[in-house]
Amino acid sequence: MLSLYMPKYVINLMPVNINKQMGTIDSKKPKILACDPSFTAWGWAVLQNHQVIDSGCIKTKPEAKKRRIRQGDDRVRRTSEIILSLMETMGDHTIDFIVSELPHGSQNAKAAVMIGTVMGILQTFSELWSIPIEWYSENDAKKALFGRISASKNQVIEAVQDTFEVRLMGPKYVREAVADALAIYNVAHKNSPTLKILTR
Repeated sequence: MLSLYMPKYVINLMPVNINKQMGTIDSKKPKILACDPSFTAWGWAVLQNHQVIDSGCIKTKPEAKKRRIRQGDDRVRRTSEIILSLMETMGDHTIDFIVSELPHGSQNAKAAVMIGTVMGILQTFSELWSIPIEWYSENDAKKALFGRISASKNQVIEAVQDTFEVRLMGPKYVREAVADALAIYNVAHKNSPTLKILTR
């Protein structure tokens, strides 16, 4: 049975209410944080016993001109927003394992800086809190879902909704970001020996 599931999304650290997936969840099972890291729309989902129990999207946007600050200082502000939001999520849940998409490619130097920043944020959480982390590529996730590496955003959304028996709701960018995070969990669940041990 499909349950309606609305991810909460964060804009300037303002959370929006979430309707959690209905079902029986074993509280003893480990909680897995799945991430689609991005400087503009960081999708995440928390899963327990292969069920989505929370999800959201951390959205930040450039405001250097509006705030009359340097672009570098604005990136620091946005980095801080992402960190604080992730800390809130990890404080709400006792995370036992992290799986994440490995960001790749950049069209310019600014994009390269942002990719390095989001990777560093997540790896730092892993190191400081001693939470194991595994990284997977976007192509890995698509191949696990479709058996091929070509798929549209809408196809990914539909596939993860069918796989996890949820219906993602909210703005399109939120559904895309959360769907990508769930796709990463899916490939990790199929391929990670560590995750298989944790969730068996």
